[in-house]
Amino acid sequence: MRNIWIICRKELRSYFASPIAYAVMALFALIFGLGFLSAVRDFANFSFRSQMMGGSQPMSVNEFIIRPLLGFAGTLSLFLIPMITMRLIAEEKRNGTIELLLTSPIQDISIILGKWLGAMLLYLLVLGMSLPNIALLFAWGKPDWKPVLVAYLGLILQGGCLLAIGVLISAMTSNQIVAGAAAFFVCLMLYMLSWFTEYDSSTSSRVLNYVSIVTHMENFSKGILDLKDSVFYVTFIFLALFLTVRQMESLRWRS
Repeated sequence: MRNIWIICRKELRSYFASPIAYAVMALFALIFGLGFLSAVRDFANFSFRSQMMGGSQPMSVNEFIIRPLLGFAGTLSLFLIPMITMRLIAEEKRNGTIELLLTSPIQDISIILGKWLGAMLLYLLVLGMSLPNIALLFAWGKPDWKPVLVAYLGLILQGGCLLAIGVLISAMTSNQIVAGAAAFFVCLMLYMLSWFTEYDSSTSSRVLNYVSIVTHMENFSKGILDLKDSVFYVTFIFLALFLTVRQMESLRWRS
């Protein structure tokens, strides 16, 4: 456990020693902020029109602002997570420092978990850039906080899943650009599987739809905490990290 934490801190420091962490956090804050302004503006316009037309039911802040915004945050992660993971192992291989890790007394599982946790902490910091916007809604409105917590839990699990995929792909190449592009492609495919199978009821389509990360995010975005969705993400993370460890073991044998 101590070795995992040491590697995790090393990775987190290396993120902030380069422009990666600042660029990812700034991009997320800027794009999410623009989405927040657009959502609030549309909500205000629709509320005003509803009152002018004699509407009596107040519009839900959760349904019309928070839920779409957090769904938008999940889509943004598809573009930002490859930037976080592309250097994790690929840079070690390019610089030749991977041999030092492989010949150290640290177990492969500790190396992989440390790197994944370092990337996960950065992702949590990036996701935290959305909190000031959400806090404004609680300051000026009365949204239900429970669905918000469930949606954030879904974003964390989904992010952990995509980060694990990115770590695996980074271990398969020594080129950071290739690692980032491949991670984005794989994550995008997992995101779009539900679109391809939406109107198909065959067995293969149902299986592909189940594998899609969007399918399991739907309940979280609605504020529904379903154990099977959590188990799916945790299983996916475990599988991706297990395959990464096996990849590291093959590198150890080759070195």
